[in-house]
Amino acid sequence: MLESLEFPLAIAAHDAGAANHIIAWLKNLPNDQVEQIHACVAGPARSLWLKAFPDSKPSPNLDSLSDAKLLISGTGWQSSLEFDARKLAQNSGIKSVAVIDHWTNYRDRFIRNNEEILPDEIWVTDEYAKKLAENYFPNIQVRQLPNLYLDSIVAEVRLQEISVTKSETTRLLYVLEPIRHSWGNSGQLGEFQALDFFIQNMDFLQLESHLSIKLRPHPSDPIGKYNQWIDLQKNLDISLDTSLTLAESIAWSDIVVGCQTYAMVVSLAAGKRVVCSIPPWGDACILPQPKIIKLVDILNH
Repeated sequence: MLESLEFPLAIAAHDAGAANHIIAWLKNLPNDQVEQIHACVAGPARSLWLKAFPDSKPSPNLDSLSDAKLLISGTGWQSSLEFDARKLAQNSGIKSVAVIDHWTNYRDRFIRNNEEILPDEIWVTDEYAKKLAENYFPNIQVRQLPNLYLDSIVAEVRLQEISVTKSETTRLLYVLEPIRHSWGNSGQLGEFQALDFFIQNMDFLQLESHLSIKLRPHPSDPIGKYNQWIDLQKNLDISLDTSLTLAESIAWSDIVVGCQTYAMVVSLAAGKRVVCSIPPWGDACILPQPKIIKLVDILNH
């Protein structure tokens, strides 16, 4: 993959998903090439970039990308930064590569205000995403690259597991994410509907009687979001996860539950039993990995 990079290289990223992949691909480049990277990063991507490249000086100004030979951009929804960078590249004759880090909303990622700006090439990290991208964009080259970000987290989980003490208690990690809408007729947000559905039906998972549950909030969740819900769960050992890293949380766990967050994909790769808690009246889980257990499927058998 790295042999196809052209310098000066421009990076445009806002959301964490694609930024994590881009950083994993670039972080072992020699210094003389790193110095030729123009990083236009904001939001979660900026802190990730500065952690990986502490001596760099990223700029939020797109003008810094104008002399690049290649643009690699994320495809997040939280900002128009990446879209604007692709538009600048198209207008400036710069080759444009877009990184898709998930399995939803492929066409919408490239549209803002009814204007579509497509890249010259799309990079993905698994066969499911590659097939989806090829179906949505038959005229664009789609390349599957190694998922170095996933590999690095799994390796970190393995290291963390060495120091985890064994216990007769089953340790369940619930990885949270904002759903941002309600399902069915409930006015309750989807993430809380899924939590309630899980608690009401977790016996179907045939867990041990000694069960410890930790909720790991999503990085975008406000502090205290789940405190009231936790207080309502009587007679259950439920607490907020205070681990510093996702790898540490996964290493602690025996089983991982969530809706459709990427943390579930990481957990599956780390060899954990992974369960989707989306209720039957909710949206279908978009994670394509067949080994993810659907709680709703267990109820239907």
